[in-house]
Amino acid sequence: MPAGRHFLQIPGPSNVPDRVLRAMDMPVMDHRGPAFAEVGQRALDGMKSIFKTEQRVVIYPSSGTGAWEAALANTMSPGDTVLMYETGHFATLWKGLAERLGINPIFIEGDWRGGADPAAIEARLREDAGHEIKAVCVVHNETSTGSVTDVAAVRKAIDAAGHPALLMVDTISGLASIDFRFDEWGVDVAVSGSQKGLMLPPGLSFNAVSDKATAVAKNSTMPKSYWAWEEMAGPNATGYFPYTPATNLLYGLNEAVALLHEEGLDNVFARHQRHAAATRAAVQHWGLEVLCANPACYSGVLTAVMVPEGHSADAFRSTALANYDISLGNGLSKVADKVFRIGHLGDFNDLMLCGTLAGVEMGLRDAGIPYQAGGVLAAMDLLGPEADAARAAAQ
Repeated sequence: MPAGRHFLQIPGPSNVPDRVLRAMDMPVMDHRGPAFAEVGQRALDGMKSIFKTEQRVVIYPSSGTGAWEAALANTMSPGDTVLMYETGHFATLWKGLAERLGINPIFIEGDWRGGADPAAIEARLREDAGHEIKAVCVVHNETSTGSVTDVAAVRKAIDAAGHPALLMVDTISGLASIDFRFDEWGVDVAVSGSQKGLMLPPGLSFNAVSDKATAVAKNSTMPKSYWAWEEMAGPNATGYFPYTPATNLLYGLNEAVALLHEEGLDNVFARHQRHAAATRAAVQHWGLEVLCANPACYSGVLTAVMVPEGHSADAFRSTALANYDISLGNGLSKVADKVFRIGHLGDFNDLMLCGTLAGVEMGLRDAGIPYQAGGVLAAMDLLGPEADAARAAAQ
């Protein structure tokens, strides 16, 4: 084993803070006993504060894929049509899941270099005079590309088209890292997971559910049991669950929510944006290209970096791992071996970012990727108290 701590800089699972690890290091509790009600209720209420909603949140013991399925299974019926937008690998996977459920997805093609286009969504909805489209499904932060969709603009597009479709949003990698406002943005169903901005191990997933979506769900004929919102409603009202929850992960979730509020959500978001800007400064100095081509869509969660033609992103990642014990995200499907992804999310600070970028820069050197040295110094110019003060003065 190499000395020192491994740098886990994939865009999730992210690093788990020691306080969260300690909170999880507890004897297993009786999930039917009276003491559990406080744990469960605190988790459900706490997640409302993170989603920024007064409406309902459902917690599942599953990965985010389970919450994808729950969002569709509770609101759709077999043969229903949904409108989806190809922002990257994960939007494509959600489409495939919809097809396996017997749903008919209309997929607006994208180039994987930006977020969903609200104008294209509005135009397609205006063509749907019979309101056959039951939901618009978009990915908030596309983890495969480092591109963000303007969710508020998508809601405006739906409203401008005068269309009754639900707005469903995958914010698995966006929640608790970049701004998300369930109620204010008019989202009907949001999907998220524990292993990204919430700084937990994988194993919990979430649906935030609007009153409109709850009403629509009453008419859904999709087969469901484990994922059924209705089954959750009664037990959740008193802090319990209809089946065995991931009790120790819930201890950790409550501590993670406390940590986020101690820092302040706006401060959390600003920190992520600062680290993203510093990372892009390093990439630009190296002479490499960020996959996201639209600055308005840059992600605060991760940066996907393109390697020059004729070079292998996976060979570079292997070199960096072998030489410096740093894990970087790989390119997925259409961009496999063409990009590597730097995660800068969750429990992360300026010094950790500098270490990460140093590992990347040394890896580029060792792997023979053409680059200009000094990217870490370029990033450092945007970090620290002096840089923060300069930004504050400029605002």
